[in-house]
Amino acid sequence: MQRVSIVGLGLIGSSIGLGLRRWATKSGKRESVIEVTGFDTSLDVQNYAKKLGAVDRTDWNLTKAVERADLIIIATPVGAVRELFEVIAEHGKQGVVVTDTASTKAGVMAWAQELLPSTVNFIGGHPMAGKAQSTEAAEADLFKDATWCVSPLVSASEEAVQTVLGLIAALGAEPLFLDPHEHDGFVAGISHLPFLLSVALMRSVSSDPSWRDVRQLTAGGFRDVSRLAAGSPVMYRDICATNRENIVRWADTAISEMQHLRDLVAAGSDETLDTLEKEFERARDARADWSTAERRSGAMVQDTDSELTSFSMGDQMQQMLFGGLFRRKPRTGIERDRKNTPKTRADRR
Repeated sequence: MQRVSIVGLGLIGSSIGLGLRRWATKSGKRESVIEVTGFDTSLDVQNYAKKLGAVDRTDWNLTKAVERADLIIIATPVGAVRELFEVIAEHGKQGVVVTDTASTKAGVMAWAQELLPSTVNFIGGHPMAGKAQSTEAAEADLFKDATWCVSPLVSASEEAVQTVLGLIAALGAEPLFLDPHEHDGFVAGISHLPFLLSVALMRSVSSDPSWRDVRQLTAGGFRDVSRLAAGSPVMYRDICATNRENIVRWADTAISEMQHLRDLVAAGSDETLDTLEKEFERARDARADWSTAERRSGAMVQDTDSELTSFSMGDQMQQMLFGGLFRRKPRTGIERDRKNTPKTRADRR
């Protein structure tokens, strides 16, 4: 029997437990294949994870949770990882395989190199999946078809790497080997920057004196963009602390883009509005290209099947709500004398 210990029983840790236990059950001999032990600093979370069926048993003592394990999965905010490495270095058994799910990798790999003895096999990991930050939202299918980044220490054995790849396969995810520094640069743009933009939106509108009235008008667009602001403040604080340079670089780019769009809106001339429309079109086309990307198997990389229509989602919503009302280019300011009647957008195509 392989003994697995999951340290951290939030959304990610509990979902891993649910997925592993379901995979083992399908083998027909779950009790003889795997035993999942869970540890969390919150006893309430431990009890709920056990009630949910994410673990076979829980342990109130971190040392005991790791000393018997063949595989240790660290599913905590990145700020807790260094301290956990110190405990594993002292109490982990010889040959134990350790992996994590932290959102940044360069710092984690450096800590592993510094603190873990050669008898511990560390393979860094990061599942690119998630939703609400709570144990209650855990599900066995959370990682299905998701990309799972893998960054092994050079000292990790091939057998240990295969163990982690087996874990990823059991959860239905797709492994992707990445250099830790490259990983951090990538996720700063597609994961950490979106959170900051979401926070900026919430801070901008909720601090306005009109917020009490404005919030009654919010709908799908605001809900979608503001969703990430509901994420764990502790988790994102640790992310910012361990991926500072990459996040700042992407934030500078976003600020520059916002300034560019702001200037186009502020100018308000026909020429700048045409430029603004072109910028919107470029962004729409870039997203369409992203949303229709396929894996080699033919499956969509992103869960955007519902968006695939004969024309864009924006055009679809416009047509549903307003028909052809906005097909004509709006006029701004005092119209100059022109020899020809301004062409509509439809005419220009």
